[in-house]
Formats: sequence, structure tokens, C-alpha cells
Amino acid sequence: MTTLDSPAAGRIASALRRLYFVRFAFAIVWAGLMFVTKGQLGPLGIALVVIYPLFDVAAAIVDARASRATGPALGLYVNIAISLLAAIGLAIGGTASGVSGALLVWGVWAIVSGIVQLIVGVARRKMGGQWPMILSGGISVLAGGSFVLGASAPNASMANVAGYAVLGGIFFLVSALRLGRAAKEN
Repeated sequence: MTTLDSPAAGRIASALRRLYFVRFAFAIVWAGLMFVTKGQLGPLGIALVVIYPLFDVAAAIVDARASRATGPALGLYVNIAISLLAAIGLAIGGTASGVSGALLVWGVWAIVSGIVQLIVGVARRKMGGQWPMILSGGISVLAGGSFVLGASAPNASMANVAGYAVLGGIFFLVSALRLGRAAKEN
């Protein structure tokens, strides 16, 4: 196991910091594009809701590779599988059932991936910079429940997922900043 002050832990923290900055930027740009679509699921809207979990897959792969020195990244592999299933479900649900189907899939994905994020954050908490990830995981579970409940509303809209992405991006930014501070302290 890698200790907090080992060179491997410093490399992992540095890689995660860069990844979290990228995730923040992606979330902000993505949310802006979702606002442009006004939460509608035309071709651009469907492409956007499918791209988000696919980006999550790519980020989890980068994270797993960077974290290899700390041992198996089971939570990250679970997240990869969940996000791939979500992308497929969003493509099918958004096309076949419109906003209601996509919002339902998004909500279930937010719940399950939030639980995984919470578990990974708790496991990494000694590395530093993980409390925002822990909080984000918990909020994701709550937001996912809200999306599931909202999927059956007559005026269901994907616009709320843009706010969810912005909040998640902010948590990634805070975590990246905290990881930088933790690295300077070691």
C-alpha cells in the first residue's frame, strides 16, 4: 500500500489533480451546451446526454491507470461498467421514450455512480482532497433520486442535469485545489 508521503502517492495526487481540472472544464462546457438545447432531446441533446457518461468512462480509465500503484481500483472499474451501461441506456431511452426515459436512466446512473464515488472517496481520504468527492457522491445519490421522481412529471426536462453537472464540476475543482495544497504540505 502506498503511504501518503511516498513518491507514488505524490504522482497519483498530481495525476488526479490534472484529471479533476479537466473534469471541471468539461462539466462547465457540457452544461453550457445543455443550456443551449434548453433540455430538449433533439439530435444534439441526445448526443450530449450520451457523451457525458462516456466522458466519465474515459476519466475513470485515466484515474485507474494513475492509481495503479495503490492496488486494484475495483470502484473505478465498476464505475466504468455503470457509465457504459448508462450511455447505452441514455441513447435508447432518449430516442425511444424522450426526456422521461432519459431522465429516468440519468437518475439511476447518478444514484449508482454516486454510491461508487462515495466509496472511492472514502477509500482515498488519507490522500487528501477527497472530502469534496465524498460530498459530491452523496449529493449525486440525492440528485439521482430527484431525477427519477421527476422523470414522470408532465413537464420533465433535462435542463436540471446541466445544474447537476455544474455542481459536480465545482466539486472536482475544489478537490483539485485541495489536492494541490495537500501535495505542498507533504
